[in-house]
Amino acid sequence: MKLPFFLAQRFVAAETPEGTLPIARNLCSKGLHVTLDLLGEYVSDRSLVDEALKSYLQLIQMLDASSNSENNSEVSLSVGIDKNISIKLSMLGQKIDESLCHDNLIKLLEAAKSTNTFVRLDMEGSDVTESTVSLFERVFPLYSENVGIVLQAYMRRTKEDVERMCELQARVRICKGAYKEPVGIAWQRMSDIRDRYQEYMETLITRGNYPGIATHDDILIDATKKFVSTNNISSDKFEFQMLFGMRSETQLEMVRDGYNTRIYIPFGNQWVPYFSRRLRERKENVFFVLKHLVRR
Repeated sequence: MKLPFFLAQRFVAAETPEGTLPIARNLCSKGLHVTLDLLGEYVSDRSLVDEALKSYLQLIQMLDASSNSENNSEVSLSVGIDKNISIKLSMLGQKIDESLCHDNLIKLLEAAKSTNTFVRLDMEGSDVTESTVSLFERVFPLYSENVGIVLQAYMRRTKEDVERMCELQARVRICKGAYKEPVGIAWQRMSDIRDRYQEYMETLITRGNYPGIATHDDILIDATKKFVSTNNISSDKFEFQMLFGMRSETQLEMVRDGYNTRIYIPFGNQWVPYFSRRLRERKENVFFVLKHLVRR
């Protein structure tokens, strides 16, 4: 338990939203954007689903209060934080009943719409990929300004999903993908994954709607910078995205260079399964985390 606890102290902001907000505000004061990510996944207990929905709704209201009540001492520390959150649909009941998940998602998006909050639907394993994309497409017409989705470059189906999202003009966060998937549905070699990622990055920046280019990989960061420079694409057409605790100096350097940069900030008391799941899934994740403990 000592290893994940130590990692949690570095890569998880706090166990409560109240502890997380000052950290998020500090990042925003440096010119960064933030997304708050309540930890938890693959919930199979209905009571935990209800609890997660309640927590998300409270988070939306807390962020809204922080932006509208500068003189309120209880929320003043969080003034200036983006009203932007990330959720996993499995926390809303996706693995229990997709209809339950849909109903809970509607409740969440109604709150988001009324407070002008943006909700990113995170992507999990391949067992819920189609369900996540399908649920997103169902709710998008009514909440197009308030909801986006994550796509994983290593999934073989992602080329088609990128096209679907470009047609919708939906906001996409493109990442490599961290789950261990079979060769039949996911690219395995890093060179292949990078090639796919770069292809989707170019498509999304050219034809999409303000995509999030989520990577810590210098090869892909440099490829993105070169692509937009060569094609005279304004830096306000997309944003780079990184994780809290990863390459903090690089994040600030991107801001200084004029790139919109967003930091995903995990928080909550479910940090043990968050880390243990990823360390079990792919040995590359262990090396990645350890390497970035000392990398700037």
